[in-house]
Amino acid sequence: MWQAVLICSMLHLAAGAEESPSFLKAEPVWVADRAEEKNLTVGFCASFEVGDAEQLELQLTASTVYRIFVNGVFCGCGPARGPHGFFRVDRWDITPYLSSGKNTVAIEVAGYNANSYCYLDQPSFLQAELRSGDTVLAATGEGAADFNTLILSERVQKVQRYSFQRPFMEVYNLTPTASHWRIGAQRGATPIRCATQPTQPLLRRGVPYPHFTVRDVATQVASGQVKTGIRVRKPWQDRSLLNIGEKLKGYRKSELVCVPSLDLQQMKNTALEPNEAVCTSISQWDLGTNAFQILDMGQNLSGFIRLNVTCDEATQLYVLFDEMLQKGDVDWKRLGCVNAVVYHLEPGEYALESFEPYTLRYLKLLVTEGACQISNVGMRLYENPDTERAVFQASNPRFEALFEAGRSTYAQNAVDIFMDCPHRERAGWLCDSFFTARTAHALSGATQVEKNFLENFALPKSFAHLPEGMLPMCYPADHYDGVFIPNWSLWFILQLGEYQQRSGDDALVALLKPRVEALLRYFEGFENEDGLLESLESWIFVEWSKANGFVRDVNYPSNMLYAAALDTAARLYAHSSWQEKAVHIRDIVRTQAFRDGFFVDHAVRKDGVLNVLDDKTEVCQYFAFYFGVATPQSHADLWRILREEFGPQRKETKAYPNVHMANAFIGNMLRMELLSRQGEIGQLLEESIGYWYYMVERTGTLWENAQDHASLNHGFASHICHCFYRDVLGVYHVDRATKTIHLRFADVPLSTCSGVLPIGEEEIRIRWTQDDETLRYQISAPNGYRITTQNLSGKKLIRE
Repeated sequence: MWQAVLICSMLHLAAGAEESPSFLKAEPVWVADRAEEKNLTVGFCASFEVGDAEQLELQLTASTVYRIFVNGVFCGCGPARGPHGFFRVDRWDITPYLSSGKNTVAIEVAGYNANSYCYLDQPSFLQAELRSGDTVLAATGEGAADFNTLILSERVQKVQRYSFQRPFMEVYNLTPTASHWRIGAQRGATPIRCATQPTQPLLRRGVPYPHFTVRDVATQVASGQVKTGIRVRKPWQDRSLLNIGEKLKGYRKSELVCVPSLDLQQMKNTALEPNEAVCTSISQWDLGTNAFQILDMGQNLSGFIRLNVTCDEATQLYVLFDEMLQKGDVDWKRLGCVNAVVYHLEPGEYALESFEPYTLRYLKLLVTEGACQISNVGMRLYENPDTERAVFQASNPRFEALFEAGRSTYAQNAVDIFMDCPHRERAGWLCDSFFTARTAHALSGATQVEKNFLENFALPKSFAHLPEGMLPMCYPADHYDGVFIPNWSLWFILQLGEYQQRSGDDALVALLKPRVEALLRYFEGFENEDGLLESLESWIFVEWSKANGFVRDVNYPSNMLYAAALDTAARLYAHSSWQEKAVHIRDIVRTQAFRDGFFVDHAVRKDGVLNVLDDKTEVCQYFAFYFGVATPQSHADLWRILREEFGPQRKETKAYPNVHMANAFIGNMLRMELLSRQGEIGQLLEESIGYWYYMVERTGTLWENAQDHASLNHGFASHICHCFYRDVLGVYHVDRATKTIHLRFADVPLSTCSGVLPIGEEEIRIRWTQDDETLRYQISAPNGYRITTQNLSGKKLIRE
């Protein structure tokens, strides 16, 4: 425990003025003897009196997830995610939800106790206290003290996982009075006895609180009927259903109360009729047995699904959802998830809201038993709010729309850490985070979310189920199967290097030094006689393309990345031998991998001899230029081919068919970076439309792949916002350490462009206009900042 306290103290010093969290009275509690039980949902409720002007704050943390109601009104959820053995504390101002006299606060906690990519498998507890200044009105403690505690059995416990990467899906057996406990109404059962749980080290939340904006459904799309009871010879059964055991925790198939993924496959549409209409606040739908309605939110969004339901008879309602339609219908299993929330409703009226956040554009409301009337359909958004000051405007509306899609994608993927996607996984992936972190700084002018993200990797003593020195591929997560991506950990070093430049947070960089040193010691064990990494363990990932098939034994893109990571680590920690090793690796890669005008991807060892193969990918070329193995000067012919004959149009031209095409993650994004470095901004703009604009039109978010079979909302792709600020608007770099704003104006096909970039609590405002001969700009910046300019526009530059 002393080590945890020391680390918390170091982080507190690095955090500045924000006080370290502590509780005045509350202790962590849970239902006695059930802290390690899977998928147990518990309610904690306290009533209290307040005066007219009293200010109240609810401070709490929990394992696994909580949501709060004050007088029956939703007011928050959490906590922000922390690493193993540490818990972030939230402090909610509940004053706006209070009324004079008696009030009730209700906290609903789901203790999952299952390994996943988004939550840690740790024993359940709640630690909460209600404060008026230094006075505690209610607190958890022995027997839950001031809180009544009850098991919320209406959420079915023994259900299947939502996905391999996330824990349990939501299935409910509800009566009209099931939610009355949230307003202090007593239920028939005797309150449950709680027991105190071990005290845990506490961390500050560290990131902004979401606004939880409510969005109504935009249009109705179609309606129809289904037939049930259809026999399916070979139903889809995901690994999250079949592979439950020590490495993937949950309830085995034989234990499940119901299996919605199998039930849904026994249904087939018998009618699907388009009936498009704009929805209003009074829109409602009457659904009888086997009837459905498909609704459209208008764009891809993330949050909590909401709807009001009235039924005069017992009703079974499925809420199905996805980011897109296939043949006009919602395919709830497209992502390998069970995109469904299931309600078994007794007669009565209900205001329903999912406990977990989901991502969707389209909803399919399906009744398979009984009948009901549905209204007020929509979502409570769950997004990072710290992008509202950022502005980008351009004379071409397509670029504005693309920027807004990037902003929306970022907001949905950065609530408390940087996530890959807000649905299938909600995971803090490395590599993704390298790109998303740049967007965060561009849109918010802050590094709060990135600090949390990196802190989480810094604090654990070790990472279970991984080799010594290795970092998890995503975190906080529990990888009981021992799978990791070795080369992904190298992106962590690159991100740490950029974080130090963005934030000046030398304390966190110093705290992570042992992690970086241990990681690079791990890789030393895989260096062959040439000094290249060979036969790396586990899952070697380059990008979602044919490149992932060319990773054994010597993967040249991974070695290019290794050299860049060594360079960054050398700069951060003044370690010259790492830099020397990086130079050597680049020399060897150039010698071995450059063949017939292109870099090849791999070499395979046979009978003790390393044989360089001819397999070539587009992304390998981008790795070579991005990580300094090649330059447009040293490999001018290759750069000319890439610039002129590659790009989004290659799908049609089929140029260089023996060079396998790159994908959105991450080759196409690296191409944007290379065009930026060379000042080819007009081409960057044109290609950004070719690579991403069709995504904007279909979902309003940016995708994991160029194709639509995977995530249509992926955090790294928000990097386009950073590109537009840097390359189009011209705010090339903001150096907060030296208080310098570097402007770079390029030749771009726009007549005007303007924007606002936050810098802490202040902001940069810039606008430029141009004609055939002159580019005129105006800029306002925080006091003390100096401005430098570089003019690549080919026009006379005038500051007004």
